Amino acid sequence: QISQLKGQTLHNMGLLGQGMTIAVIDAGFNSVDLMTCFDSLRANKQIKGTRDFAVHGNNVYATSMHSHGTMVLSCMAANISGQMVGTAPKANYWLLRSEVAATESIIEEYYWVSAAEFADSVGADLINSSLGYTTFDNAATNHSYADMDGNTTIITRGADKAAQKGILVVNSAGNSGGGGWWYIGAPADGDSVFTIGAVNAFGVRSSFSSVGYSYDRRIKPTIVAQGSEATVFAPGTSANPTGILSTASGTSFSSPIICGITACLWQAYPHLNNMQIIESIKATASQVSHPDSLLGWGIPDYSQALQYLSVH
Repeated sequence: QISQLKGQTLHNMGLLGQGMTIAVIDAGFNSVDLMTCFDSLRANKQIKGTRDFAVHGNNVYATSMHSHGTMVLSCMAANISGQMVGTAPKANYWLLRSEVAATESIIEEYYWVSAAEFADSVGADLINSSLGYTTFDNAATNHSYADMDGNTTIITRGADKAAQKGILVVNSAGNSGGGGWWYIGAPADGDSVFTIGAVNAFGVRSSFSSVGYSYDRRIKPTIVAQGSEATVFAPGTSANPTGILSTASGTSFSSPIICGITACLWQAYPHLNNMQIIESIKATASQVSHPDSLLGWGIPDYSQALQYLSVH
């Protein structure tokens, strides 16, 4: 999932996310404080803090918490030689909970905006948000596809504001591409949001990956990365404290794979802004000559993006 993006070129140059700060906004980080695949994060004090915006004061590491954020984090930060190295193993992380996994309520969009505002206050360079909102338990609050115009939902307005503040907001396109809702969710519709769809290891679109366009006919997703059978670490057991090396599928995992390696790219050119970094990735991706509503600008080539930035 790194080599598909030519990300190893950056890693081999020593670009591993040093000095970059990523805020992970998710549903919980079950056992991250215990799993040995995150040992180097703890040893080097790369986890800068945690916060729960849904239930203030909660322990986001509790075993009662959802493990979604744990697996998302592993795509970027796991660091076990010979097993798995994430896309930004040397970055700093803030672990922020905004999503209540058991229910779907529009208040979670407000929690997300609060988390993004906090991320800005602590100097986050990037946000990874493997979340998306379309319909809710209370149907009266449901979004419509018409709401996916980049300006309507609270969470999308918050995400674009975060981008305006200079944060590079990386968000999953969604997993509705197989039917039902079908389209991207919020905040993936934001005009300044780096929206990530999913492909398999062979570069073929994952059937579940949500499609564009945005309602106002902008190209979404922006790019794609491996989201079918992505390698992750799930919470371990007392017998397996490292965590369980496994695979998982969803744009939830293509998003952090991209977020981490994007942090490594930006690390090389820290004087550039978030939109310039996104443009370099689009300009060197596989479908730059024919972006579409399924894969956007396609599979990025971070080696080429690095070269592109050296001459632009």
